[in-house]
Amino acid sequence: MAKVLVLYYSTYGHIEAMAQAVAEGARGEGADVTIKRVAETVPEEIAEANGFKLDQPAEVAEPNELADYDAIIVGTGTRFGRMSSQMAAFWDRTGGLWASGALVGKVGASFTATASQHGGQETTHFSILTNLLHHGLTIVGLDYGFQGQLNNEEIIGGSPYGASTIAGGDGSRQPHTIDLDGARYLGAKVAKTAAKLIA
Repeated sequence: MAKVLVLYYSTYGHIEAMAQAVAEGARGEGADVTIKRVAETVPEEIAEANGFKLDQPAEVAEPNELADYDAIIVGTGTRFGRMSSQMAAFWDRTGGLWASGALVGKVGASFTATASQHGGQETTHFSILTNLLHHGLTIVGLDYGFQGQLNNEEIIGGSPYGASTIAGGDGSRQPHTIDLDGARYLGAKVAKTAAKLIA
């Protein structure tokens, strides 16, 4: 059984919802799934004043825990076309894992959210995946086996680089059911890939 970590940062809850869907997909393939988040770096009073979702039940991860998993699926909202500073700060603390090769051969994937359809989803995926590639992970994308990402009738996320959703400029738009299905598909594919690699 593959051990899968869904590691995320979510300001307003969109990525948290996507993380749950990713985990559902991986569990559906028999994986042992853990959901954890990275630490908030914004001072609590500022986070509260700006409506951050601070009641997230997922435990905060520590970098050394990454070595315990066969697959790591990373999700964060975009910040000007790249990963959030909270997620970047977490990966900046993984130098020891890199130096020892602790993550080489594991499976990795990404998911994200933007305010608009063209708000940097693909470049945010790349900023996540770059970290995973430097650590030696085998990357799994959201392939076109998930046909939902080809929908042109509605505003949806998704690309070959990973699952995604669109939150709206004020954060009021919740993940579309197609986006959540894409997240489940990605989680399932990662779990299946990891199971084959550890067999």
